[in-house]
Amino acid sequence: MPAIEARHIRKQFGGLVALEDVCLSVREGEIMGLIGPNGAGKSTLFRILTGEMPATSGEVHFRGRNITGVGVREACAMGISKSYQIVQVYPELSLRENLLVPLLARQRGAFRFDVMASVKRDGELMKDADRLLAMMGLSDRLGGPVSDLSYGEKRRLEIGIALATQPDVLLLDEPLAGLSPEERVQVVGVIKAASIGRTTLVVEHDMDALFGLADRIAVLHMGRNLAVGPPAEIRENPIVHSAYMGGRDED
Repeated sequence: MPAIEARHIRKQFGGLVALEDVCLSVREGEIMGLIGPNGAGKSTLFRILTGEMPATSGEVHFRGRNITGVGVREACAMGISKSYQIVQVYPELSLRENLLVPLLARQRGAFRFDVMASVKRDGELMKDADRLLAMMGLSDRLGGPVSDLSYGEKRRLEIGIALATQPDVLLLDEPLAGLSPEERVQVVGVIKAASIGRTTLVVEHDMDALFGLADRIAVLHMGRNLAVGPPAEIRENPIVHSAYMGGRDED
């Protein structure tokens, strides 16, 4: 049974059909990459899978359960967590505090900033936050403000925030965007560590990095399925090569 699955997804914005009969099946425990030229519909499909955007038609299934139409909060509660291309952290808080927010939300179902002081007296939550920071390679910065971090460090922290909800399925939208070569290597290492014991779907433009990371690659082109298979097979696929010669300008 797939961990998460899109079945015959269609998404239409007015007269523009962004996705047409798209199917995607991500197996339990695998890292799947999702690629495609600009305008292929990757981000649209990603937002539908996370519950942020409804499909015009089609279904999303999570471990055999039809979750079509659930919202982001409901999807997160089920075990689906996401990290977007645009870094989303609390710059005024410390690294540890950024992780305490989702950790407490997971525990209590909500979070209020006025309870932060009492949360810091919860030894188990503090240990969970510090463990995640260690996994992200940020232990030496745990008490410092997020505003002091480099872009790559913020990206790693955001992945940690996504992991704090203890997801079964982790969805990453262009986690390497805007990073230096050194930062990309660091974030790829973080993704590998984060993917142990869970299912991961990565939307990414850096195909070299993704091909070295993913177990399988799915390709979208002009809002439709084009190909799916192991990285080596996709790399040599002439249809995929042809698709990357030109695509629509928007995604």
